[in-house]
Amino acid sequence: MLPPPTTAALRPAAATDRHSRRTVVAAVITALFASLLLFVPARAAHAADTLLSQGKTATASSTENGGTPASAAVDGSTATRWSSAFSDPQWLEVDLGATATVSSVTLNWETAYATGFKIQLSSDGTTWTDAYSTTSGTGGTQTVSVNGSGRYVRMYGTARATQYGYSLWEFQVYGTSGGSTGGTGPIQGGGDLGPNVKVFDPSTPDIQSQLDAIFAQQESNQFGDARYQVFFKPGTYNNINDQIGFYTSVSGLGKNPDDVQINGDMTVDAGWFNGNATQNFWRSVENMAIKPVSGTDRWAVAQAAPFRRIHVEGGLNLAPNGYGWASGGYIADSKIDGTVGPYSQQQWYTRDSSIGGWTNGVWNMVFSGVQGAPAQGFPNPVYTTLSTTPESRDKPYMYLDGSGNYQVFVPNLRTNASGVDWPNTPGTSIPLTQFYVAKPGVSAETINAALAQGLNLVLTPGIYHLDEPISVNRANTVVLGLGYATLIPDNGVDAMKVADVDGVKLAGFLIDAGTGKSPQLLQVGAPGSSASHAGNPTTIQDVFARIGGAGPGQATTAFEINSNDVVIDHTWLWRADHGAGVGWTTNPADEGLKVNGNNVLATGLFVEHFEKYDVEWAGQNGRTIFFQNEIAYDPPNQAAIQNGSTRGYAAYKVDNNVTSHEGWGLGSYCNFTADPTIVQDHGFEAPNTPGVKFHDLLVISLGGMGQYAHVINDTGSPTSGTSTVPSTVTSYP
Repeated sequence: MLPPPTTAALRPAAATDRHSRRTVVAAVITALFASLLLFVPARAAHAADTLLSQGKTATASSTENGGTPASAAVDGSTATRWSSAFSDPQWLEVDLGATATVSSVTLNWETAYATGFKIQLSSDGTTWTDAYSTTSGTGGTQTVSVNGSGRYVRMYGTARATQYGYSLWEFQVYGTSGGSTGGTGPIQGGGDLGPNVKVFDPSTPDIQSQLDAIFAQQESNQFGDARYQVFFKPGTYNNINDQIGFYTSVSGLGKNPDDVQINGDMTVDAGWFNGNATQNFWRSVENMAIKPVSGTDRWAVAQAAPFRRIHVEGGLNLAPNGYGWASGGYIADSKIDGTVGPYSQQQWYTRDSSIGGWTNGVWNMVFSGVQGAPAQGFPNPVYTTLSTTPESRDKPYMYLDGSGNYQVFVPNLRTNASGVDWPNTPGTSIPLTQFYVAKPGVSAETINAALAQGLNLVLTPGIYHLDEPISVNRANTVVLGLGYATLIPDNGVDAMKVADVDGVKLAGFLIDAGTGKSPQLLQVGAPGSSASHAGNPTTIQDVFARIGGAGPGQATTAFEINSNDVVIDHTWLWRADHGAGVGWTTNPADEGLKVNGNNVLATGLFVEHFEKYDVEWAGQNGRTIFFQNEIAYDPPNQAAIQNGSTRGYAAYKVDNNVTSHEGWGLGSYCNFTADPTIVQDHGFEAPNTPGVKFHDLLVISLGGMGQYAHVINDTGSPTSGTSTVPSTVTSYP
């Protein structure tokens, strides 16, 4: 749970800014005496040891607000600070990157200090040993002796001296490093972002021609290897029309969307495909303000094309020119001042946003936490509207700080969210120096060594072949892809495995199955994982999987979620139905998403064309808000998908042992191109028990190419004929 979002406002006016409690003269005198009387002796005491913590990855149990992140306590500056929520206990932790012998810790407290706290050490970030404990902390600058070793060091606060939280200007760990994990010296964080990251500022010449050149290459490059990330630095850009093609991400580098003002358009249309937008995949726009030339921006996309943290100073058209077919899409944390017009879009999901209006719906329009959303009306009109989103944490994003340095901002978890979380999004900034900046061609071994050392991971645009899984074992690790960086597992390995730890953030990359059959492309938590992560869930955002299309690929399961308390926020898991290497036996894959963990939430779930269950849910208390699905097109006959006595595998299956599950706004479509006589018994299958509930379900036969006998279990009218009219169930059971 977050502290109240306006905690500063709860303080007396004189205490809102603690600096205002001191006169300028007093502040200067205090700073001089602090530096002369306290800081110098502390440095002398550490003459034989090394400062190990500065610039390393820091995490905390909470932050007071977006201006007091954990990283501020290890940045070497006494002008910045970490502060916590106003409750006990609270902690601040630093990952030293490798096991070290720790000799002392210096705590430079702000006015809000701890009277009771512990210094704790850990080898894995999970099991902690007390190395120091006090119930009579003095505040100021305290240096405590420690005798122990560990990779992780934390201050665990148990009693506060004031009504506020815990606040540290600096948290300094001294000792002797045990060396790097790789044997050849530490792997360095930071560095350049590679040739396929284009960074513009308002003075850059010929921006439009550079954007046009990228689009000319990527407009129809659906299965090519080129990847691009386009960044706009803070400022105003006039007369821009960025047409965004495949594998292109366009982002602002401001802390807030309005820091980057585009007087022009961010455009996706479908001229390359004769006005059909159903294959406008794998592109994104994020973190900027757009003032469209015509008053309305066009964003005619399908799957895997997120629209995040955007301020549209006008309207938004989600259909291609000419209103051809469209099948998308996803909006989050965005403000559209005008009206959103989906027009020909068949389905859409919008989360935690603000809109000026919404014109229509075709089959399935779902809203959660959207201010200005149309009222609940399913099935006519086709709106499923939830006033809030139960849990959400917006995607990490890169920005430039006041010194021109790259930082990655990680927003805090929100509960019962409504509307955008900006400006001044609560969260934590992590400098790029705390990330391993990977380039195509790097080995999985090197990536894993960097992660084991304590670095986070940025994947720059390109293709990464992996001969072993990327292993994410440290709590709170951030893995951020730029420009649809693509992981390809070779020799049948998994692409990525995440340990059963708190708060991992995976965002912005594509996993493309290799020719060897991977058991799963992404696994979160080993089978049997049981730890609770309720206060700090792992989040998976804009992470996509593809089996086939770019060439033959195989996997048993795309994503397997074994950990509890995971939030899947926008994914498209796709067994390809077109492209190269496509066929019932050419790109086999049984299941798209398998959920074994409890308390897993999916917001914006797109899963298509798997040969058995597209989604199978075995964990308790699962929730899905919006599901878009097409059953596999290509089973050769009815027998190929016979599931015991049941005709076909449900698109969304809740296992019989589950007693608590809920879904809102779920749709499944059939289009059996190889044998249009195939009948699917139902699109959805679940135990008939009061705790398993569904709202606003639909199934559709696309042009009569096969049929559904029911919507869910034996409930709901069959589809029939070629009318492409949905069969619906508004509530089950």
